[in-house]
Amino acid sequence: MPHPHDILIRKLQAHSDLGGADLKAIRALPHTSRSLSANDDIVRQGDRPTTSVVVLHGVVARYHTLRSGRRQYLSLHITGDMPDAQTLFIERLDHGVCAIDKSEVALIPHAAILALFQERPAAGFAIWRETLIDAAIFREAITNNSGRPLQARLAHFFCEQYYRARANGIAKPGSCRLPLSQTQLGEVVGASLPSVSRALQALRRTGMMDLRGGQLHVHDWRRMVELGEFDPGYLHLRRPSRL
Repeated sequence: MPHPHDILIRKLQAHSDLGGADLKAIRALPHTSRSLSANDDIVRQGDRPTTSVVVLHGVVARYHTLRSGRRQYLSLHITGDMPDAQTLFIERLDHGVCAIDKSEVALIPHAAILALFQERPAAGFAIWRETLIDAAIFREAITNNSGRPLQARLAHFFCEQYYRARANGIAKPGSCRLPLSQTQLGEVVGASLPSVSRALQALRRTGMMDLRGGQLHVHDWRRMVELGEFDPGYLHLRRPSRL
C-alpha cells in the first residue's frame, strides 16, 4: 500500500495545484493508522473529534441513525477521501462515520492540519476545496435521490462510484469495489429493500451493469450514463477521466 501522505497528496492534486514546499509540509503531517472491520465506527454522532480521517483502503460511510435504529447512509468514501475534514471547524459531529468493509484509515491531528493552513496556505486551500467538492457531491445526491426514478437513481449512483474509483486509481477496467448489501444500497438511495431488488434485477437485464460479491461491473458505460443523467462536472477534477 502507498504511504498515507502519498495517498492524500494524489487526491488533493486531482483538483488543486501544490508546490514542492506544500508537498513537503503535507508529508510532515503526523498520523496514526487504524484498521477497521465492517460496521466499525470511526467516529460517532455527537463525538467531539480531535483528528481528521484519511481513507487509505476500503470503503467508509457517513451515516445518520434514525430513532428506529435504522441507518441512513449520507455518502461513501474511498481511498484518498477525507470524510470528516469539516470537523476542523465544527466542534460536535452531527453524524457518524463507519467502515463498510475491511478498511484502513489514517488519523491526522486537527492541530497539525490547522498549523499547515497557516504555514502553507495553498495546502490549506486544497483541503478546504476537498470539503467544497464533498458538499457538491452531497447536493448531487439530494437531486438524485429526490428527482429521479429508482432505476435512474441507481444508475447515477453506480456511475459516480465507478468514476470516482477510476479517478482515485483504485478501479479495474470495467469494475470497482462496492461492498454494499441490497439493504445498505437502499439506505444510500432512499428506497426499500424490495424496490431496490426489483430495480437491480431490471438493470441487470439491460446488460449495462451487475453488482455481485461486493464488486460493481460496468458493461455498458454510455447507456448507464444516459440512464442516470450522469455528468461528472460536479466532482471538479482538473483532469476528468476518459471512459
